[in-house]
Amino acid sequence: MNILVLGSGGREHAICRSLKLSPETTRLVCIPGSPGIARIAECPADVPGSDWAAIADWAATNAIDLVVVGPEAPLCDGAADLIRAKGIPVFGPSKAAAQLEGSKDFSKKFMDKYGIPTAAFATFDDRDAARAYVNAQYDAGRELVVKADGLAAGKGVIVSKDRDDALAAVDACFSGAFGSAGARVVLEELLVGEEASIFALVDGKTITALASSQDHKRQLDGDRGPNTGGMGAYSPAPVVTDALMAEVQEKVLNRFLAGIQAEGLDYRGLIYAGIMVTKDGPKVLEFNVRFGDPETEAVLPRLRSSLADALYKTAVGRLAEVKLDWNPDPCVCVVLASGEYPAGPIVKGHAISGIDEAEANGAIVFHAGTGFQDGHFVNRGGRVLVVSKSAPTIQAAIDAVYAALAPISWENMQYRRDIAKKALKHLS
Repeated sequence: MNILVLGSGGREHAICRSLKLSPETTRLVCIPGSPGIARIAECPADVPGSDWAAIADWAATNAIDLVVVGPEAPLCDGAADLIRAKGIPVFGPSKAAAQLEGSKDFSKKFMDKYGIPTAAFATFDDRDAARAYVNAQYDAGRELVVKADGLAAGKGVIVSKDRDDALAAVDACFSGAFGSAGARVVLEELLVGEEASIFALVDGKTITALASSQDHKRQLDGDRGPNTGGMGAYSPAPVVTDALMAEVQEKVLNRFLAGIQAEGLDYRGLIYAGIMVTKDGPKVLEFNVRFGDPETEAVLPRLRSSLADALYKTAVGRLAEVKLDWNPDPCVCVVLASGEYPAGPIVKGHAISGIDEAEANGAIVFHAGTGFQDGHFVNRGGRVLVVSKSAPTIQAAIDAVYAALAPISWENMQYRRDIAKKALKHLS
């Protein structure tokens, strides 16, 4: 099977690695790819990385049997629709279905309509009306989360510290801090609890959950600092007990499947439910319409069965035939980021050392934002590398991943030193 992956980050590197290990894969291509991905897949330089019509033509000309769309932006732009129009199976939902991530208002209304538990919310197109709602909620003693409606590269969600913080976040959205994504604002109640990430394959008829995981969004140890795209993750997440997973299956995944069927949405891909485990049970914080990053870098290294087989059968409506097999050993991944992340601007071009040593220590090093110049890798983005390591216990995996990444360095590198430690309280 000839497989094309769209994307260039750590998530796509992890997807490519698992596809490379799949016996069905004969040719693996990634567009635009990265210097790290180029070690295991073809990354043709003559195909525009964001011209979806050109990519659809290239896929048809090159006898591609399956296209896997990594990031959310191509899905929200309709890349899957253009490629499917060429008769090529695509792992990724249609543009209409991708609104479940592309518009938080659309997603919240979908959850409300189909009885999926989530936070109470209100949507505003007007700054003054949004500010009045904030004041009314805080007058009533309720705290809020402020969300830009559209795609904002993982940075459009502000967990407000107080009334003034919420008002400032509303002003930032309407003042263009998140571009057009902030032209509409969703204000929702602050949910209290512990987060977990649930991935599930969906082919429109069947929905199958993957191994659980937990992301660490805040920049600094102890969940302090601003939200980021994710500073590390681990799988499985002990907070997701068998009983909780059964509740998520019934109240979230099954209702999601019923909703897309009722709405006539073409959904053949992955749904990612960000879950808050509250005292009242699991509630959905958000839906994403693709693999999460960096959770993918902790989940896929545990997959023992064929990813290529699972994604292809999802894309062609045969998910019911797929049986997933997981390594029971936990996996922990740590994001190594540029020092200026997430506020930026990023100072690029610092030489990275120690990747080979980390891999020699048994780690898997995924490239999230690297370049290659003068014979060595350099930082090119905010999140630069993701280092993953498995071990028989979570504590052993924590120890192993931090020991493995120790040789890696570049000027002004940062990372969290407490990834996965919150899992230990569930195991003690």
